[in-house]
Amino acid sequence: MTRRETVDVGGVPISYLTAGKGGPLVLLLHGTYWSRVWQPVLEGIATAGLRPVAVDFPGFGRSGGELAVGEASVPRLSAWLVRFLQALAHKGPVRVAGHDIGGGVAQRLMLAKEVEVPRVAVVNGIMYDSWPVPGVARFRNPAVAAATTRDDILAARRVSVVKALGRPASEAEIAEYLDPWTDPRVARSWLALAGAADHRYTMEMLPALLQSRKPKLLVWGEDDPFQTIDYAERYAREIPETRLVRIKSAGHIPMENDPKAVAGALAEFFAAER
Repeated sequence: MTRRETVDVGGVPISYLTAGKGGPLVLLLHGTYWSRVWQPVLEGIATAGLRPVAVDFPGFGRSGGELAVGEASVPRLSAWLVRFLQALAHKGPVRVAGHDIGGGVAQRLMLAKEVEVPRVAVVNGIMYDSWPVPGVARFRNPAVAAATTRDDILAARRVSVVKALGRPASEAEIAEYLDPWTDPRVARSWLALAGAADHRYTMEMLPALLQSRKPKLLVWGEDDPFQTIDYAERYAREIPETRLVRIKSAGHIPMENDPKAVAGALAEFFAAER
C-alpha cells in the first residue's frame, strides 16, 4: 500500500510517502530526519480511512531543491506547507502530525490559521526550550557549519540515527536512513535546518497555545534521549485539550519501536473528527 509520489511546488519536485486509497488528508512532518520515520505507520493510518502524506521538505529526503538558513525556520517551513497543500490541490481542513522539529512546524501551522488545522499531533517533537539539542545546536555557529563536510554530516547522522532508533538495527537499515545525506545538497539543507534551530519559535507560541481549545495529541517514546518525556508531561498539564499517549520501551522514533501503537493512537485521534 505504501508508495512514493512527487508533486511540483514552485518548480521544485517535492517527494512524499503515502498509502491507501484516499480519505481525509493527514499531513505528516519530519524534523532533522526525513519522511522515512513515518513509513512504519502509514498503512496503519490508511486502514482507518485516512490519507497519510509524509512529505520531505525541500532539500530533504527524496525532494529536490535546497534549503538556506533563512528558509529553514519553523515559521518559514510552516508557510511553505501552505504552498505544498495548494500543489496537492487540497482544500478544506488538514489534520497534521509532526515529529522532532516537525512537531513545532505542526503547531505553528495550526496557530497561523493560513489553513484550517482542526487538531494536531506531536510525536517526540520540540516544545518549550527543549531544543536544539547539543548535536544540532553546535551547527548554529556559522564557522562550524562552514567547516563541516558531507562526510562529517554522515558521521554525525549515523550516531543520531542509531541512538534515535532505540533498538538494534542492521547496517542495511541504517544505510537506508542515511542515504539522502550522501548527496551534498541534502547535507547542506540539513545544516540550514540546524542553523535555523531556535527555541524562541516554540516559546513565542506559548501564549496562543495556552488559549487554544483545539484537540492536541502527544505520542511519546518514553526512553527518548533527545526530546525527553518530561517536556511532554508538562505540555499535557499546561496546554488545554491535550492528551499524552506514552509508548513504552520506545526512543526518539517510536514509529520504529511500536508502529501498531503509534498508528493506532494517530488513527483514532484523527478519525474521531470525522
